[in-house]
Amino acid sequence: MQEVTHSYLDELNDIQRQAVVQTEGPIMVIAGPGSGKTRVLTYKIAHLINIGVPPWQILALTFTNKAAREMKERIEAVVGSSARRVWAGTFHSIFARILRVEAHRIGYPNDFTIYDTDDTKSLVNELIKSMDLDKKAYNAGVIRSRISASKSNLITPKAYSQNEDMLNYDRMNRRPMTYKIYEKYVARCKRSGAMDFDDLLLQMFRLLYENPDNVKEKYQRQFSHLLVDEFQDTNFLQYEILKQFVNYEDSPHNVCIVGDDAQSIYSFRGATIENILQFETDFPNLNTFKLEQNYRSSQHIVDAANGVIGYNRRQIDKKIWTDKIGDQKIKVIKTISDNEEGRRVADLIIEQKHRHNLSNSDIAILYRTNAQSRVFEEFLRRQNIQYRIYGGLSFYQRKEVKDLLAYMRMTVNPNDDEALKRVINYPKRGIGASTVNKLLAIADDNQVSLWQTIPHVQLSKRAMSNLAEFAALIATLRKHMAEGKNAYDLAVLISKRSGIVSALKTDNTMEGVGRLENLNALLDGVKDFVENDEVIEGENPLDKTLASYLQSIALITDMDNDKEEKETVSLMSTHACKGLEFKSVFVVGMEENLFPSYMSLSSPDQIEEERRLFYVAITRAEEYLTITYSNSRYQHGQMRFNDPSRFLEELPPETIDSVIPLKQKQGFGEPKILGNFKPTGLKRVKKLMIDPQNFHPDDSSKIKPGMRVLHLKFGEGNVLDIDERFVATIEFDQIAVNPKKRIMLQYAKLQILD
Repeated sequence: MQEVTHSYLDELNDIQRQAVVQTEGPIMVIAGPGSGKTRVLTYKIAHLINIGVPPWQILALTFTNKAAREMKERIEAVVGSSARRVWAGTFHSIFARILRVEAHRIGYPNDFTIYDTDDTKSLVNELIKSMDLDKKAYNAGVIRSRISASKSNLITPKAYSQNEDMLNYDRMNRRPMTYKIYEKYVARCKRSGAMDFDDLLLQMFRLLYENPDNVKEKYQRQFSHLLVDEFQDTNFLQYEILKQFVNYEDSPHNVCIVGDDAQSIYSFRGATIENILQFETDFPNLNTFKLEQNYRSSQHIVDAANGVIGYNRRQIDKKIWTDKIGDQKIKVIKTISDNEEGRRVADLIIEQKHRHNLSNSDIAILYRTNAQSRVFEEFLRRQNIQYRIYGGLSFYQRKEVKDLLAYMRMTVNPNDDEALKRVINYPKRGIGASTVNKLLAIADDNQVSLWQTIPHVQLSKRAMSNLAEFAALIATLRKHMAEGKNAYDLAVLISKRSGIVSALKTDNTMEGVGRLENLNALLDGVKDFVENDEVIEGENPLDKTLASYLQSIALITDMDNDKEEKETVSLMSTHACKGLEFKSVFVVGMEENLFPSYMSLSSPDQIEEERRLFYVAITRAEEYLTITYSNSRYQHGQMRFNDPSRFLEELPPETIDSVIPLKQKQGFGEPKILGNFKPTGLKRVKKLMIDPQNFHPDDSSKIKPGMRVLHLKFGEGNVLDIDERFVATIEFDQIAVNPKKRIMLQYAKLQILD
């Protein structure tokens, strides 16, 4: 193939350039952390356009809308406005776009509703109740996950009911009717004209598989080049859909996947590392390019990452390297308790800000579970360090926002059962649970939607009047929609006619004012949607309908909701940190049973995924990496004593400074202090003079005034008094300032000494 020279190619290193200019046949780009993956992907699309591939024939699939937007912006900077005509978006948004045109071919309305997590949970709960099943055994979240996993593996309700392994698993877990819930769930969604997020994939596969001549061939011919970002995060179903697009007679197999097997960390969402490991088997004429130069991290961090991931058996061979030398080795710090860990990290953040002139936004604290954030939040507040929890409650998950959106959904699709149940009595209009239950019963008996049952239900005169009032409201809103009102004008009308705005205005508290502001912000978003004049290839630029708006916001991911970065330290789980980078990173809670998680210890494959998760965490750091672990911590209300994580001993010794846990036969030995760095975290051990392993708290009801007791944190003391609320006053020997502590015996952990 003759190479075309363009100035943007000069910005790439040799291997990046080779990956970009190879435009034909199957291509796999293995992109290590900080290796310029996004640049290669965007420049590759720009290059395709520059050599004459029509942009609307390029399909680029990502995992967040934010990534798709940034991709288009970068392409546009190279090739101009034609970049807007590229089909770039998440799997779900692109497939929803196609299904809006083709869904009628598989028995769904083209204006189908998209059910979010709350909708699906509500529906599952309703089915569990209607089938009179035990809520403890049939946990709605577990059932939802079971249904989701089945769909992601192309297991239909019928196939599920005939799969003895799955049925036996359910019987063992006292959930033998799971298959029946799945069957009813699918029927209810179909009847409501609704798809959940998994359906956007499953129904897309059905559409292509069941319509090979008129639909599959149409899109195979339309998309001459297919690119997939973060391919290691794809699940079985996503890969099967990709094959439907590119595997056909005389196909050139112009498919390019970009990813890193060492960053495959989402198996709990259904992602499978097998997709990227087996890609060469499925496409034997594959061209593979390995981006191994890391532009982000210093030498010690890169060497540590290579050392750790080298312990994994199943991986694509590569060696990440960097030319950023850096003089900061990795600090590993041992603390006596999780509180001490929180205090030590907060102190070190202050120290780094002063010594290295870092700002808050340069720093991140990464933990294995979200529950670990509490102690770090507490000590950051004490030090007056501004912080934010990454991935808080999404704007679109707030109650008042969901309420107004439910009215909008009812206006577009009155057969949407979940939307109807949410707003039929909000604001309150005298339609109680008994009325809704009667509607549900009629709907189930006749296999129709709740909306269709309203004219046929027999109720008291007052209840009938209230129900008729609600039905008339929805009918009026639908009439205005039919008259052609745009999304914003209709949304304002809905907010007023529904009574939501009036209800919120009666609450003058700060929370009430905040809820009203959220509602106004939602309406502002609708207005922005209507006034946005961007033209997208294949879509009507005048489509500013409410249905189109609802689709656009239904596909927003949590990451897409993030506002502009503020001057704050970022706290997040290790799963949430992928794709981000910070000058200084603290990876905390590095203990067995926590990281790696206790749930992974019985499976070698799961241990390897936990190791990949640690690899992702440490490669977020550019210059400073601090790893902490604790002898003891509270978990689920209990004091737990964990060994240091096995991953710590996998760190190459030459990359570590300061406190180094040395491996002995029975576990890690005492920390060794090197250099001038003297962590105060080790001093607390002498003050306590308690061996946590020998501490055995007694029944608090046996504790009486005058007894000598031992407390894990405060040491030995005398019980002076116990009041009527069972609060003990104890004077501790080893506390010089304020030795008298008042402790609630109900929660106290005290060992009786005499």
